[in-house]
Amino acid sequence: MRLTRDVPLVPRQSALLFIDVQNFSAHRDGAEFAGLSEAAFAARYGWFFDQLAARVIPNMQAVQAACRLAGVEVIYTTIESLTLDGRDRSLDYKITGFNVPKGSWDGKVIDQIAPRGDEIVLPKSSSSVFVSTHIDYVLRNLGTRQLVISGLITDQCVESAIRDACDLGYLVTQVTDACLTYTPERHDNSLSAIKGYCRQITTAELVSELENANDG
Repeated sequence: MRLTRDVPLVPRQSALLFIDVQNFSAHRDGAEFAGLSEAAFAARYGWFFDQLAARVIPNMQAVQAACRLAGVEVIYTTIESLTLDGRDRSLDYKITGFNVPKGSWDGKVIDQIAPRGDEIVLPKSSSSVFVSTHIDYVLRNLGTRQLVISGLITDQCVESAIRDACDLGYLVTQVTDACLTYTPERHDNSLSAIKGYCRQITTAELVSELENANDG
């Protein structure tokens, strides 16, 4: 049998992972944008927030709803330190200069796709969720073999998660229009660079696939 990444989702062995869709980086009042004038904010992040509101968050909501309906586990990771002062952060995050303190509003998933019930939320303090959390252990306990990835930022933490998940033996599906970075060029370049690691489909394709899924 020929091995392939193009495998339809089996809901009982699948999980959806939202990456860094949180107040810190996806809300105008997030700490990442603190101190920016409205003009500076619009110039630097206007396209990003326009796309979030008009297209990407609605796609995330559609993916989330379809996964919940199909019985796919829904998991979230957010940038959040285990400490208030961020002393546990990765060196890279310390150099970058931001800290999302333990328990802070900035570390919460945005209201539009807020976790429901006992859906799992894993705080991370490095770019890859597989480095600074025990997500691999959790996924294996859940019986997960296929991982659906949506989130921010396409060419940073999303790419890191995809590569690490593939190296650990998961079949990864990236929902291309439910991920976003700061420019269309960066987003498209990332999708092209990472496509050798994962299956790439749109929100509409994922929803249709789940509606017709065989969970046998």
